[in-house]
Amino acid sequence: MKFSEAVTYWYSNNKRNLPWRKTQNPYYIWLSEIILQQTQVKQGLPYYEAFVSNYPTVFHLANAKESEVLKLWQGLGYYSRARNLHASAKYIANKLEGEFPKSYKELLQLKGVGDYTASAIASICFNEPTAVVDGNVYRVLSRYYGIETPINSSKGTKEFKELAQMLIDKNNPSEYNQAIMEFGAMQCKPQNPFCDRCPLNDSCIAFNKNRINELPVKIKSAKAKKKHFNFLVFISKDEKTILQKREGKGIWQNLYQFPLIETEKNMDAKSLKKELVTHSLLKETTFELSLYNEEPIVHKLSHQHLHTKFWIINIEKPLYDGVPTAELSNYPVPILIENFIESFNFD
Repeated sequence: MKFSEAVTYWYSNNKRNLPWRKTQNPYYIWLSEIILQQTQVKQGLPYYEAFVSNYPTVFHLANAKESEVLKLWQGLGYYSRARNLHASAKYIANKLEGEFPKSYKELLQLKGVGDYTASAIASICFNEPTAVVDGNVYRVLSRYYGIETPINSSKGTKEFKELAQMLIDKNNPSEYNQAIMEFGAMQCKPQNPFCDRCPLNDSCIAFNKNRINELPVKIKSAKAKKKHFNFLVFISKDEKTILQKREGKGIWQNLYQFPLIETEKNMDAKSLKKELVTHSLLKETTFELSLYNEEPIVHKLSHQHLHTKFWIINIEKPLYDGVPTAELSNYPVPILIENFIESFNFD
């Protein structure tokens, strides 16, 4: 039995029962693929169900406010995915009159859609024989064929794509692409794969040469930068606080946060008070400053680690333009802020 047949046969007997596998509607497949980028199925499934429930068609998603989309996305991270999702929904609804792109090349025109996502939608929905290459596929092919080319190099990207395209079942690309991804996720796992009961173990180079833990090869990324975030949580006598919308192209774009002081080193109360003396809200009023968390909360992002402190500032005067603390849950915020809001007693 050749490679593609063995993987597809395995899939027919072992695939998980997932909602996006019960449809070929490109809108639902697109939703699932964007949500599952950088996200495991168990985490992404409730988000998929929430999006389908709130936005059953691309028109519903296109007509939503960006803040509503970001709020529903809250906790998934990599928020550019949500912004691109919303922008592409508007493009499909308004420019394409709701007609979803039907080919790999056309799908690449959507914001946030690259080679993998375009290949997945084109094959699953329109049976176009274009191979998917995601982390699962890299792992399966690297181990089975004993390929040592780094998967995160330009050479590796080209080599694995060409191999995947050569292996795809051109008569049934939809089933095969889903099969090899599922095989990598459930059978040829990153850690402790089920090699003893793998249908490919007799011809798998990594298994037969005892190199399972060495493949795939990946070039080590640069060390994450360390940053110090100091969030100022104002609480006024009229039970309001301050939220600010993050602008620009940095992390958490268009999400809300408490006023932030970013420093190169850990900040103590004495240093912070010097900073606060000139703050417009604290002029001609008394305030109490306290630190919510003695140990910084380390929030790890892909390229930076945020060592975070939340400083509580109780002020005597009212915040006429502030946000009522009872309404904080209505705003889309980073998971770091959400966790604080849930744990802090604003009553």
